[in-house]
Amino acid sequence: MTGRDRRLLFERDALLGSLAGREDIVCRPLEFNGSGLPTAYLVEYRIKSICGIREDRSPAFADRFLLRIDLPEGYPDIDSPPVFRFLTRDENGVPLPHPWHPNIRYSGDFAGRVCLNAPDTHGSLAAAVGKIESYLRYERYHALNQAPYPEDQTVAAWVIREAEPNDWIVF
Repeated sequence: MTGRDRRLLFERDALLGSLAGREDIVCRPLEFNGSGLPTAYLVEYRIKSICGIREDRSPAFADRFLLRIDLPEGYPDIDSPPVFRFLTRDENGVPLPHPWHPNIRYSGDFAGRVCLNAPDTHGSLAAAVGKIESYLRYERYHALNQAPYPEDQTVAAWVIREAEPNDWIVF
């Protein structure tokens, strides 16, 4: 067994074990390498979270989000970090809600991209899935326009100017 295969096996067992018995977060492997070990996962968060804003600038909510985790060929090398991205469309092209959060890109070419910031980038997948859960629950966010910068400046500005003063991120 290669070092990569050992890491993939560790990540699979730790990730699936950490979510065993949970109904609010469900994970399933999507793609596999030649050894039959997962190289991509689909994580379904069944958590109420902000998915955008209404015309009056108040938050809109959804209670289901799909996150794809891809482990590049070089993973776990430092130059091949895992990629965490919320899906914005299903397999038929139907739009999906995705989080409105300062550390998750909301629109544009990189919509759905999650910024976990170093040093978490190379932590375990289970820890990353837990951190993203805390993003969805707005228990954790970075909205200040300073290092480490928010992934989405528009959402960050809304959080500081509107959500925090109105307690919209306390739910």
